[in-house]
Amino acid sequence: MEDRFENIRAFLAACDELISGSFVFAEKKIPEVLRAVARSKDLCELFSAVTSSFDYPAAKRYYLRTDESGRGKAYLPAERTEVLAFVFCILVEIDEGKLRLNEFLLRYFYVDGSYTASYSLFAERLLRPFREIVFECFPASGKRGQIARAQEQRDERIATLAGLIAEERARIAQAGFADADKEAGDLILSAAYSAAARKDVPSIEALFTGYAYFLHVVGGDCERSNNMFAFLEKL
Repeated sequence: MEDRFENIRAFLAACDELISGSFVFAEKKIPEVLRAVARSKDLCELFSAVTSSFDYPAAKRYYLRTDESGRGKAYLPAERTEVLAFVFCILVEIDEGKLRLNEFLLRYFYVDGSYTASYSLFAERLLRPFREIVFECFPASGKRGQIARAQEQRDERIATLAGLIAEERARIAQAGFADADKEAGDLILSAAYSAAARKDVPSIEALFTGYAYFLHVVGGDCERSNNMFAFLEKL
């Protein structure tokens, strides 16, 4: 039972990283989501069931609509099982290289020609509903409650980390560094604090890598900053 729960949790975590992440890393994160499905008997059975009689080519023609200019818009099916099948098939096609993510985004989720903004729209309109429906598929035998509690605990740890980041910003502001160094450090910490507010752990990790280098350069390492780095590893 614990292994089953862990596999579902791993899938949800992979979805969270894909949703909160950026376009740049999306094509590397999509295979992680699919591998998480493959590792879970429950999820394999779920997606096998919803795709067994799903007409994906017909769904693409109906839900991915393009106007005369070549610009399009994506829609979600009304049925929850079809949402799962539709989004899952899209992810598989992207993973297999049959669907180019950059072209797909600019055609159906176009936002000012920006891959970043278009990807954010794609994540909110397709990926998040997909993730939430899977989450809702496991209320029986307490799995949903276990997953919810695990997520609550993770959110609490992120909130604690945000507090540590705020304390570190205050420390840097009062340190005897050059003004330019203080501004550079605060810029990184400010971005990390914003990422914590979004619960975007991959971005926090990337920013902390830069901040560790910053502290090394300015000689600002201390026990407090080391504790902050150590806490990130608990997420």
